[in-house]
Amino acid sequence: MEGFYLKSAIMCTYQIKLQGDILKVGFGNTQATGDRIVRDVAAKLDEMITTGELAGGTLIKINGRISVLVSQVLADKLGKLYDAIAIFDPKIGEKGLDRYVVTISRHPDYRVGDTLDVVRSPQPASNIKVVLCGFANTGKTCFRDGLKQALLQIPNTPESYFISGCPDGDGSWYSETARRDPDLAAELKTQYKAGFTPEFAKLKAQEVRGVNTPIFVFDIGGRISDENRLIMQEATHGVILVKDESEIAPWVKFCDELGLEVMAIIFSDFFGNTDVVESETPIVRGSVHRLQRGEDVSQRPIIQALAWLLVGLSKGK
Repeated sequence: MEGFYLKSAIMCTYQIKLQGDILKVGFGNTQATGDRIVRDVAAKLDEMITTGELAGGTLIKINGRISVLVSQVLADKLGKLYDAIAIFDPKIGEKGLDRYVVTISRHPDYRVGDTLDVVRSPQPASNIKVVLCGFANTGKTCFRDGLKQALLQIPNTPESYFISGCPDGDGSWYSETARRDPDLAAELKTQYKAGFTPEFAKLKAQEVRGVNTPIFVFDIGGRISDENRLIMQEATHGVILVKDESEIAPWVKFCDELGLEVMAIIFSDFFGNTDVVESETPIVRGSVHRLQRGEDVSQRPIIQALAWLLVGLSKGK
């Protein structure tokens, strides 16, 4: 039984799977603390080494979300087996290509900093890229993090990937930090706020374009602007969060101009006590209550409804 619980824990906190010479990795339960995650990563890698799944060789490529803590464990374990390690960088990929950067090398054919291009297999029609949009203060970041957790809780969910699409947006680290130390989270946020420049928009659009997972979700800044237009045009679907009825039409029009299918229109009711789910297909409609930074909102009915819709779409249902 101990082995069963260990494997279950590994699958919950961090996922590792070898596909050819590419190690696919990603976070599971992001509520877990860093010490728990790195222990699970080390245990999973040891298991793969013991069974011969990770046999070593010249080069291994890593693709997926990696924290600083996890990167240290991966480098330690894999660096003893492989002559060179390259990590996927979505910010420098191009259409049809995944680009990897060599980060460790003891092999004469690879130098640290070299880039390796991997031709991407054709993206299935069911792959979806969803932008969370709406004016400021609708709770997009909190909603995004809740949706991320909701997807992780659904069995056999296709791989998903979440990022922030604005320079002052909050990554997953913010919600996790806010739960433990709200004052520290606020202080850190003020330190990294940046302007929304055309250069940032181009880089973020390239990053969105390069991500190739079945479910990809990102949020944007709360304005209808040329910068957001550049980023959003890489999406396939839109989820609109609003505070009142008057905010719906501008964002629906913006999505229509970009050819995005609106899959949800949701009212953000901060002072509400319950969610209201008016419809679940083909468009999720209703309201979500109290999107409070630092709170786990993954069980909110409207977020659950959207998560199930995403899974269905990604599976072509």
